Amino acid sequence: MKLALYQGPVQSGATEAGFATIRRQLAASAAAGASMLVMPELYLPGYNHPDHHRDLSQPRGGAWETRLAAMARDAGCGLTIGWAERDGDAVYNAATAFGSDGKVLGHYRKVQLFGPMERASFQPGDGFCSFDLGGVKCTLLICYDIEHAAHVTALAARGVTLFLVPTANPQGFEHVQRLLVPARAAELNVTVAYANYCGEDAGLAFGGCSVIAGPLGAVLAQAGAQETLLMTDIPGTRGIDPLLLSTQLTDFRKI
Repeated sequence: MKLALYQGPVQSGATEAGFATIRRQLAASAAAGASMLVMPELYLPGYNHPDHHRDLSQPRGGAWETRLAAMARDAGCGLTIGWAERDGDAVYNAATAFGSDGKVLGHYRKVQLFGPMERASFQPGDGFCSFDLGGVKCTLLICYDIEHAAHVTALAARGVTLFLVPTANPQGFEHVQRLLVPARAAELNVTVAYANYCGEDAGLAFGGCSVIAGPLGAVLAQAGAQETLLMTDIPGTRGIDPLLLSTQLTDFRKI
């Protein structure tokens, strides 16, 4: 299975320019044979804009979800994207995965909110999701979630082998892309696709360096500091000597 990952600047306010970028990246991903495109956290309506989170957030089944589903269907490529979801008076930092037919495969609300802005803007989620993508069991996490090994372990114990992770990781925290994401993948023989922003938005500079890491911590693809569309095949554990694979999931002793 081929996976695409887009790293780019924030498109604040859910503007037509932002939707045009999504459409363009979906078309490029489909042309390259990708089954799924992963985009950053809160791509709609932008990350560092609490006023937009409050005023522009939308419900499940609303205009954004309907439009994104149609775009995935038209392109013939799945789409995983972060967005601000409203549910009554609550707003969530959410992500949705659409299949290449436009149907919702999975929806997730960020559990581990990071920093004062997120905690002021959003309610935390309280559950995980999983779904099948081309015979691979997948899940969604968002940014800070992947840094908590307990969440990754719990999902791996349920059979998940591919983690799709929209992200908004600032400059100064590049150790997450360099070290923690490959470590999560190595610990549990999984693949993690971590889609970050680049550039600056409302005074916040992002670290770029989006990464797709596989078993043994192998870096399958990595971006630099610029706008990038990464593309790679997801091999899983095929061709890896079983003696080299981590057995942490079965070996762990609770004391």
